[in-house]
Parts: sequence; structure tokens; C-alpha cells
Amino acid sequence: MSKEVSEEGQAHHHGKDYVDPPPAPLIDSDELKRWSFYRALIAEFIATLLFLYITVSTVIGHKAQSGPCDGVGLLGIAWAFGGMIFVLVYCTAGISGGHINPAVTFGLFLARKVSLIRAVAYIVAQSLGAIAGVGLVKAIQKHNYNSLGGGANSVEKGYSKGTALGAEIIGTFVLVYTVFSATDPKRSARDSHVPVLAPLPIGFAVFIVHLATIPITGTGINPARSFGAAVIYNHEKVWDDHWIFWVGPFIGALAAAAYHQYILRAAAIKALGSFRSNPTN
Repeated sequence: MSKEVSEEGQAHHHGKDYVDPPPAPLIDSDELKRWSFYRALIAEFIATLLFLYITVSTVIGHKAQSGPCDGVGLLGIAWAFGGMIFVLVYCTAGISGGHINPAVTFGLFLARKVSLIRAVAYIVAQSLGAIAGVGLVKAIQKHNYNSLGGGANSVEKGYSKGTALGAEIIGTFVLVYTVFSATDPKRSARDSHVPVLAPLPIGFAVFIVHLATIPITGTGINPARSFGAAVIYNHEKVWDDHWIFWVGPFIGALAAAAYHQYILRAAAIKALGSFRSNPTN
């Protein structure tokens, strides 16, 4: 019996017309023997490198303009971040899942979508890719990079660290919640939501969060993005605030995983089962 047929039978047996993948093992040492695992790490490294190169280049290019109407503006910067996530998730989703963000990886690990080994390896690959991407920006436009802040995240003047932490938590919650919703297997159910191109809402989530939080923190919501810029720029002020760009996103990812997986999704599955058991017109 083929995998598709067995899955279909399993879905009907449980009264569902979609298939939930089994939970990932906590520690799956067999992954280390598979080429697909290392191919996924390469994809995460390259995707994060490209993400940081394009986005930080956009930030530096905007700051290098002298006139108030020159450059892409904050709206253009937000589009660069959101657009790159859309493109890169689309390109890498079938290889690595298209995480490109340690907070996303952490949230998916909490939901048992990836093993601990894969989660740690992804976060390392993403962080190294971010360093390489920002390093490439500095190598190409060193003067502007050094003089214009290096695209590094920090708490902007007029905002407290508590406010910045809250902005990072909420912004990451929006992103990770969108990731869970856009990739939920229930979207293939006949009586559920219309399937969507998952990278599109994820990219839009990044875009709108940047609109809200660029004035507060420059927008992190991605620890690898913040870490890569901090390592290459390497100024004391950046490191003083750097903990915010790990703690905030990880708390936001934790909250989003708990909310979607154990509140919304559990309730939706129960409601869907009740509807099919006792349909009404």
C-alpha cells in the first residue's frame, strides 16, 4: 500500500480529511546520517546570508541619502525585509522548511515540528549565515557601513528597554503565529480554510511588524539578523541592548506556539470533529 493511500485511510479513520505529521522525536541522531539534513543546513545558511545582505544593504543605502525624500524610506526598508522573507521561504520551504530565523525554529521545536538536533543546527547555520551576509555588506561598502550604524539593532532614543522588549515579543508573536497558521495541515481540509501560498502571509507579517517597530528597535524579531549585525558592527551600545533581541523573540515564539497549537488548533480540531459527527444545514 502506498504512503498516500495509507495516509488517506488513516485520515478517514480519524474522521479527518487532512493528515497531521507525527511529532518529531526530541533527539533524532539518525538525522546526522542523512544528506537531506546537511542540505537543509546549507539552505538555511545561504538563505540567511542573502536575507542579511539585501536587507542591511537597503538600510545602509537609505541612511546614505542626504535628502529627506531620497532613498527608499522606512516603508521601503520594511518591504525589503518582508519581500526577502517571501522570496526565501518560497525558495527553501521544500528543502529546510524555510525558517531563516532562530525564533521560528524555536517555535517549531516547541511544537514538535523539528527535533532538538535539527533546531540547534539550524540556529547555528542561521547565525553564521547572518554574520557572513553582513560581512559581505561591510566588505562592499565599508565606509558607509561603519559610519551609518551597520544596520545593527538597538533601543532607539526615547524608548526604554522594557518597551523595546515588549515590541520584540509582540512582533515575533505576530510572525510565528502567522507561520503556524499558514503551514497548518488543516488548511487542506475540505471544510476548513482555503489553502494559501504560505510564504505570502509570512512575508507580509514581517513587513507589517517592521512598520510598527523600526522606530523602537530597528526591528529584530530574528535573533540571527540582530546577532550577525552586532558581530560585524561590534560597538558597545549594540551589545548593551543585544539580549533584548534574543529574549524578546524567544518569548514571542513560545507564546505563539502555545497559543496556536494548544488553544486555537485544539479547539478547531474539536469543533471540526463535532461538526462532522452532527452536521446541520
